[in-house]
Amino acid sequence: MCAHGKTLMVQDTTSDVGKSTLVTALCRWLVREGLCVAPFKPQNMALNSAVTADGGEIGRAQAVQAEACRIAPHTDFNPVLLKPNSDTGAQIIIHGRAIGNMDARAFHEYKPVAMSAVLASHARLAQIYDAIVVEGAGSPAEINLRDGDIANMGFAEVVDCPVILIADIDRGGVLAHIVGTLALLSETERTRVVGFVINRFRGDIGLLKPGLD
Repeated sequence: MCAHGKTLMVQDTTSDVGKSTLVTALCRWLVREGLCVAPFKPQNMALNSAVTADGGEIGRAQAVQAEACRIAPHTDFNPVLLKPNSDTGAQIIIHGRAIGNMDARAFHEYKPVAMSAVLASHARLAQIYDAIVVEGAGSPAEINLRDGDIANMGFAEVVDCPVILIADIDRGGVLAHIVGTLALLSETERTRVVGFVINRFRGDIGLLKPGLD
């Protein structure tokens, strides 16, 4: 029987470090452990969308993650989807349905409404699934966007969930990315970080150990 899901969030030091893949892997692993699992991304910005059974749109990554969970894609898995249509604007999709176009400032003012949609979706999933694996967006250390944040620590703080931070060693400066991100988080946000993943590591772990220490 599935119910009262525990939530784990994966955030990253910068975009494109592999969090979608890590969330997908965690979803499948937890399913293999016998749990009922759902993926979740509060806010996604992508032109690549997937259609749910009820005709709504969600990010394609969440559709793949749903497949890893062996469940059908649902609009609650990605309640806020932004589809860019200019350098400063996007089509806003809430619970799978387009509600109109907004520029960045208008969407920032709309965030309290978007957060309500996010929390409603998460609450529904928590009543159905054993575990919810959440994917963040961008970096939690973008302090200029902290006010009204619904995609990273703003969400994690409201639902009171732990966070794994992922960084990509191929980009260089992986330890600076991790330490710098932690330095820009608030004290309560830092306490949420329960572990780190260094993605794409290969070679001699001994050469990395002094930095880890």
